[in-house]
This record gives sequence, structure tokens and C-alpha cells, in this order.
Amino acid sequence: MGSRELASERSSKYAVVVDPMSTGRDYPAVFAASGVEVVAVLTEPPERMAKPFAPSWSPELFQHVLVHDGDLPVLAAKLKAFDPVCVIAGSEIGVELADALVEMVLPGTGNVPSLAPARRDKWAMAQAMRAAGVPHIRQFCSANPAEIAAWLDAEGLASAKLVVKPPKSGGTDDVHLVLPGEDWRPWFDRILGKINIDGIRNDAVMVMEFASGPEYLVDSYSVDGEHGLVDVCRYTKVQRGDRIGIYDLVDFAAPDDPDVQEVWAYAQRVLDAVGIRNGCGHTEVIVTADGPVLVEIGARPAGGGHQMITELATGTNQLIRTVEHRVHGRFTPVTPLRQYVCSVVLMSPKPGRWLNPSLFDSVDDLATFHMKHFYYGEGDEVPEATSLDSMVGWVVLTSDDHKTMMADYRRVKALEPRMDIA
Repeated sequence: MGSRELASERSSKYAVVVDPMSTGRDYPAVFAASGVEVVAVLTEPPERMAKPFAPSWSPELFQHVLVHDGDLPVLAAKLKAFDPVCVIAGSEIGVELADALVEMVLPGTGNVPSLAPARRDKWAMAQAMRAAGVPHIRQFCSANPAEIAAWLDAEGLASAKLVVKPPKSGGTDDVHLVLPGEDWRPWFDRILGKINIDGIRNDAVMVMEFASGPEYLVDSYSVDGEHGLVDVCRYTKVQRGDRIGIYDLVDFAAPDDPDVQEVWAYAQRVLDAVGIRNGCGHTEVIVTADGPVLVEIGARPAGGGHQMITELATGTNQLIRTVEHRVHGRFTPVTPLRQYVCSVVLMSPKPGRWLNPSLFDSVDDLATFHMKHFYYGEGDEVPEATSLDSMVGWVVLTSDDHKTMMADYRRVKALEPRMDIA
């Protein structure tokens, strides 16, 4: 399970991170601990940045900020002058530009160039899975509703339970459940042409067969095509109306768990299928009655504070692994679980003004309590629970005993219905 040396340390003092927002905001501190400065590259000027990412853009963390103006060779030439140790994506919206730049600045140190679309677009992702012979959810993507209807008929899914979503967005943005016999077309019409949370116009719509079973998050770090396991979590999500991507619990699992071993073996096939050879992978998997199938994969580190809780659980995370590889030439195949950790996601039972946030003061006294954070205070307007972005807060629990931690999880969740929303 230990790390091994792959090459001598790089002497360069710079690393290039494309769109260092969300989790990518933490790269400067992690690289700085090894004497490396991060050069920020933005795909868009700050004033045009996608709304979910703008709050985490912190220009004060960077002495060098370059904005892509459409001239890729000029940008690549500027970056070459830094002689960087790497060119990597800091967030989902930076994946495509990072893929393009790395082949011009540090060729051979990134991922498979011909599979770049499969690392960002969910339809290209599905096609790559099919081409590689990896089990996958039946799905189709089109801007033409007649084509989707014909595909559903041909697959015998016209009256089946379905999921409708954008092919190139993030989180659980506009992910809708269609029950058997319901019409999927209203969701198609709502999604097509809309500007999604990543700031991209939805030029097509994905329709997929609903997959049922336990959900897993698999975070990896790959070096020259060899995949290392960073962490695996079991997801618990709840459904409210047509929205199915509402997070409830993220629970870390040990790498020697038989279920984890099955999921990790499958995730490695996914990483190969989409051409991830170097860097982070963030893979979401459902284990159906027929085995694991892919929900989606991101060629970047997990967001939403996940690196912090991964380090609590394992002593490392994807950002640390990045520096170990890019600066120190080290690779770690797998990391054991140091302790049980879970993140309890809290949502409001309805939108409105929150009158009693002190309700959650009592969680500090739980035996497994580690930390908490709330985005809203007394009198603030809280949103309707529709996605991960609409959480009101979270509570992190840690323990050497999983049953004790789960008992405290249930105590925290028991408070959620008691939120007083006017």
C-alpha cells in the first residue's frame, strides 16, 4: 500500500492550474508546501466566470494569472516560459483547456488526447464506454426529440423509468426523474438551450435508463496509466418530486471492503475507457443487480469540501497525491482508512426564511462530532432542496466505530424536519 518513487524530483518552481476554483483554490497552498508556485489560467475573464465558480476565485493567491483569449499557441508559449512541473485542471470547467494545453506545454504528461471529449461531455463519455466494452447505462443524446423518442421505442424504454439531464453540466444541475408512463418532453424542453451552471448552453439533452442500487464515489490518482485509489464513499441521496440528486450522506468505506473492491475494479476500467493516464479521477458508480455502471466521471479532483474530509479519513487526498506525483515523483496504489468519517448534508424541508438555526447547536455534543458549517443564519432565506448546491449546511462526524457514527448521523438528520421555515 506504500508509495514508491517513480522519478527524480522536478526542480521547476511552477505548476499551471487551469481554472483554480472550487477545490482547485486549495492547490496553491499544497504546492507551496513543496516550494512550487501555482500559475493560474482562466478559461474566461473573471467577469464572465460561471456563477457557481466565481465565489471561489481568489486572485490574491496567485502572482501570475493568464486569461485564455482564444489563441491557444500564444497561451502555451507563455506557459512554457515558466517551465512548469505540470498543467492540470483545477475544476470541471478547466478540464478541456487543460487537456489542450498540456499537449503543447508538456506533451505526454497528461491524458489520452483523442479521448478528451469523453472526459467532459457525458454523451462522448457513454460512447467511449461502449467502445471499450465497459458495462454502462443505456442512454442517448440529441437536440431532436423525435430522435430520442425513436431510440426509446427501439430500446423498449418508452414507458420506462428515465433520467433526463444536460450532457455537459455539473453537480446535479437539471437532473430530473421521469416515472414510468410520464412524458419526458417537458424536461427536454426545459433543458435544451438553457445556460447551465457551468455557463454552457445546453445544445442537446441526455435521456437515460434509470439505474437502481447503492451509489459510490470513487476518487483516484493515476500515473502513467497506473491507477491509485484515494478514497471510496457510499452516497445516500433522497428524492423530492422529480429531483433525485439531493445528497443526504457521504460515508467513507475501507478499501478492503468487498463491495469497494468490486467498485474499484470497475472504476479502473472506466478510467482506461476515457483515457485518464495522469492525474485525478472523480467517478460516480451505481451497483445494480447486474453489476456496477457509470453515472459519470470527472478528470479533476472532487469538489464540495471533499478533499478536507478525505484527508480526515485517509491522511491524504487528491491534491496531496498530485504534488507527490508532479513534484516528488511518487505513486501510491491505495491508502487505508485511518478512521470512519461521514459528511451529513442538511437541506431545508421547504424554501423560506429560517427562524431557528440554533436547532443544530446540540450536534456539537455528539460523541462523534468533528465540525460543522452552515451557509445561512437566523432570518436568512433558504432555498428549495433541488441539488447539492441548495444545502443549508453540513456536519462531519468521525469515529473508530462505524455503528456509533451512524447512530449520531441519525440524530443529526432527526433535527432536519424540525427546521422552522416561515
